[in-house]
Amino acid sequence: MRTDGQALTYGGGWLDRAGGRRADPGWISERLTDADSTVLALWRDRCLVDEDGDPVRLTAADSGALLARADETVFLGLDGTAAVFAVDLSARTEREAAALVGAALAVDVRTLVGRLGPADAAIQGYARGLLHWHRQQRHCGGCGAATVPTFGGHARTCAACDRLLFPRIEPAIIVLVEAPGSPDRCLLARHQGAAEGSYSTLAGFVEVGESLEDAVRREVAEEAGVVVGDVAYQGSQAWPFPAGLMVGFRATAESDRIEVDGEELLEARWFTRAELRARVAAGRPLGRVDSIDHHLLTTWLDAGD
Repeated sequence: MRTDGQALTYGGGWLDRAGGRRADPGWISERLTDADSTVLALWRDRCLVDEDGDPVRLTAADSGALLARADETVFLGLDGTAAVFAVDLSARTEREAAALVGAALAVDVRTLVGRLGPADAAIQGYARGLLHWHRQQRHCGGCGAATVPTFGGHARTCAACDRLLFPRIEPAIIVLVEAPGSPDRCLLARHQGAAEGSYSTLAGFVEVGESLEDAVRREVAEEAGVVVGDVAYQGSQAWPFPAGLMVGFRATAESDRIEVDGEELLEARWFTRAELRARVAAGRPLGRVDSIDHHLLTTWLDAGD
């Protein structure tokens, strides 16, 4: 198993997704009975973990009864030559689901950050997102008939009209905005519902007919009243909670004037690096440690004045 370090959590998964093989139901069935295959178990978007807090991972030899009682079984990919599957036990109580796999309890994958390497967290997030989609796509959006899983769980087919349905991701931009001129400053905001003194970068979903860069300019203008010029891509992050793809940017404002909308944002202000360092020293984190928000802020802070 690879455990290569990655800059962003939920990326860098080490599985070969075997897109050319998962359309073969016979091949999938063989993998389900292969002694080298392993199975991850989830319950209502939560990972089932043992008493030590590690995700339960069963071998195919141990999972025959589990597979027969699972709500959904999906093929995730190959770890070398061994297949990896995930099963959903959401129709059962947490106690029933835990008993089926010998787990202690179910936890949010985000609580496992720091315990799992980035690649293993990516696999857990991948399983979570795919199984969540299956629960939400039981019926066809065109005719309303029931759908059935196909392609090893990477699609569903309508039983009535044969419409093929694929998991959809929801792209969103997240941006660190820099003020023009000197000293270097970045724009942070307190969002609706956030605690007093809690600030983060700006983010928002990409709309139909909009480029990523256009989404950056629109979101910053709508929420903070700040007009930005240059927009530069910084990186992306899978965010399967349930189906996000966060695309990170750095942008430069054309002026330091701020006018928050009062709906999405309650307040916004410019911070120098010294002010951010003081916040860190006072115990205020720079975003979630598993988020691209944290990455954007720490890389800007590390760049120096």
